[in-house]
Amino acid sequence: MGRNTRKRRSSMATKAVAASAALALGGGGLIWANFYASAHESKNSSQNQTKAAAAQVATVSCPDVGQKLTNVPGGARSGVDRELANLDKQITEAYARLASTRQAQANDASFVQNAIVGPLKEKRAATIDRIRINIQRAGGQVQDLSQLAACTTQGAQTNAGGGQNGGQQQNGGGQQNGGQNNGGQNNGQQGNGGQGGNGPTAADFVDITKAPRNAQLGVGANGLAANGNGGSRGTFTTSCGTNGNDNHNTDNVIVAPGVTNGAHHLHDYVGNQNNDAFASDQELAAAETSCQNQGDKSSYFWPVLRVQDGSQDFDQNNDGGGKEGNVGKILQPAQAQLKFVGNKRGKVVAMPTALRIITGDAKAFVNGNGNANVNWSCTGFENKVQLEDKYPICPQGSQVVRTTNFQSCWDGQNIDSANHRTHVAFVQANGTCANGFKAIPQLQVRLVYNVPAPKIQNGQVVNPYAVDSFPENLHKPITDHNDFINFFSQNTMNKMVNCINTGKRCK
Repeated sequence: MGRNTRKRRSSMATKAVAASAALALGGGGLIWANFYASAHESKNSSQNQTKAAAAQVATVSCPDVGQKLTNVPGGARSGVDRELANLDKQITEAYARLASTRQAQANDASFVQNAIVGPLKEKRAATIDRIRINIQRAGGQVQDLSQLAACTTQGAQTNAGGGQNGGQQQNGGGQQNGGQNNGGQNNGQQGNGGQGGNGPTAADFVDITKAPRNAQLGVGANGLAANGNGGSRGTFTTSCGTNGNDNHNTDNVIVAPGVTNGAHHLHDYVGNQNNDAFASDQELAAAETSCQNQGDKSSYFWPVLRVQDGSQDFDQNNDGGGKEGNVGKILQPAQAQLKFVGNKRGKVVAMPTALRIITGDAKAFVNGNGNANVNWSCTGFENKVQLEDKYPICPQGSQVVRTTNFQSCWDGQNIDSANHRTHVAFVQANGTCANGFKAIPQLQVRLVYNVPAPKIQNGQVVNPYAVDSFPENLHKPITDHNDFINFFSQNTMNKMVNCINTGKRCK
């Protein structure tokens, strides 16, 4: 089983006190050091309201090196991945230094620059140079990345009753860190930072009965019907359970292979039971599966959903869990529906073994919405309202729904790419694939949860729920994402393609 973490259930009555949150982005990004005392005041036996005391939030902004590396030769990938992990480690260590030296910072205005930012730049410069060497030794070309070594800092204040001074500095990619408005959401709005001090806030929720109607049945993230009246109209559904065996870890073998806690948040895994950071394709192909169809050993994984009701779960003191602001009771989906559909303009071809697809962006609040792919709704409202930047508050008897429609065009050659995105794409406006890409079955994941409805009281959210996230992304709903690795047997994949292309409904 590798190093998958099995959840050990403990009493949910104990209230959590959140630790400082460390951030490591793929070679760059914001570090948030939260200095606060989080008070969880129980108003009655059924409600737990979170209020954040006065806090000072310090950030370190580093250019995201990984996003600049879109053409890494295959022979350099493992070496570059190791060095990107080193950059992550360096940022994490700088955060820890920042969080543990508050008094020194107060006494010496130059302390952060001399003791944290300056040394961090030197370490990053050496690591970035090793990345250049790895790529050049493999015969690749790389632009001058030395300017990405420097990081900057910025402080902000929050008050228990007021808003946070946002306006974070720009990162190396020129995108505004923490500055995404996301429909009017502000960092730490109303001073309510959720049960870990870093979100969600009241502004992240909306009563779905009052939300504008904006949805159409079968419409995907790109605004197009998944499979229309023409083309390949069949479907193939696979049933892989709801992670009832508590298969969890904080790795991501797609974006951070070989890196423990590379995701910095917890994933649910269904299907393949051997997915962790160190799993090879051979190990994944030979693994057990939770899918009823044993010809499907694919890996399906997504960040867990938690209720921040003051209770603790098994990872309250772990990396990726409570140590990084991911707190509260983990919710198991009531349903996890995995369906593959066709292309509205033509037939689909088989996906290659070990094809990797990530959709959505775990860092969308920091990186911007370019790769965001989010749909939140409630049962009974899915054909009326689909939310991108809000969590829904569902009426009594209605369940929270997370729906994700994956990219369905493939370049015909690669099972992955250096930035894990350019080998697949969404269809064009007319439903066809661009640039010679081929249409493949589109994975649609629909997750349904029984969630106690949060309440908004005095500008604060009581008992919020949220997806796990990188701490700097403040558990914003737009950061939801989903991952897939294809390990269907060839026979089962052929059956899927035939069903879709001939208009059948298969399981």
